[in-house]
Amino acid sequence: MSKPVSPKSVQPKCSQCRKNPVSAQYRPFCSKRCADVDLNKWLSEGYAIPGAPADVADEVPGQEMSEDD
Repeated sequence: MSKPVSPKSVQPKCSQCRKNPVSAQYRPFCSKRCADVDLNKWLSEGYAIPGAPADVADEVPGQEMSEDD
């Protein structure tokens, strides 16, 4: 039977380049560059949760259409 690994000895890898982080400043990333790459993916909708497409309503709730529009 193998020994359990203590949490202190497990170092997470950078989620972008898979390198070991050298400082805790940009953790869980290894550098500002990798953190910025990840942020860009979020902002450009590079990450998505799979699921059924959302229905887009033609009208905004709470606004009523009138004959003048």
